[in-house]
Amino acid sequence: MNKRYLETIKILDRKVYNLDYHQARVDRTIGEGKLDLYSLIKPEESGLLRCRILYDEDNASVEYIPYTKREIKKLKLVFDDTIEYSKKCEDREDINKLFEQREECDDILIVKDGLVTDTSIANIAFFDGDIWLTPKLPLLEGTMRAKLLEEKKIFATYISYKDILKFQKIALMNAMIDFDIITSDNLEDIIC
Repeated sequence: MNKRYLETIKILDRKVYNLDYHQARVDRTIGEGKLDLYSLIKPEESGLLRCRILYDEDNASVEYIPYTKREIKKLKLVFDDTIEYSKKCEDREDINKLFEQREECDDILIVKDGLVTDTSIANIAFFDGDIWLTPKLPLLEGTMRAKLLEEKKIFATYISYKDILKFQKIALMNAMIDFDIITSDNLEDIIC
């Protein structure tokens, strides 16, 4: 059985967002020209939808699901030096096991080899007072992250978990939430 990959795409009132970046990731995952997202996605409903595409080299299925944003205000640092998630796939067992460690927090912030990577559902960025920085080695190179890097709105660097509290703000980014700044006067209220 082939490994099944996953693509999550934002659709608002039938408008498909950042499709070029999603197509590029699909091409990197299974090879160029094997799945054409442009012909596959045909939203008929209005509103904010999460287009969920499960695919492998031979098949693809599309689902349109009404989307409600999950509120994230607190992140629990979790450490795992062996975790791998370079391709967005249906099997998230390792991430789910880490997510179970979140305790009273809303999500986790995964640290690998002493460096910040991602949350369970999003890439992350930190504001240093001048620019937004994102981990150079995320678990998954997200489509919104790729877009913002290309637009030079964020910049990639190595970020030690020990340096998190030196930053002024934290933002999460993924296909559905775009670039979402967690509001707090103190980062110690966010990181637990």
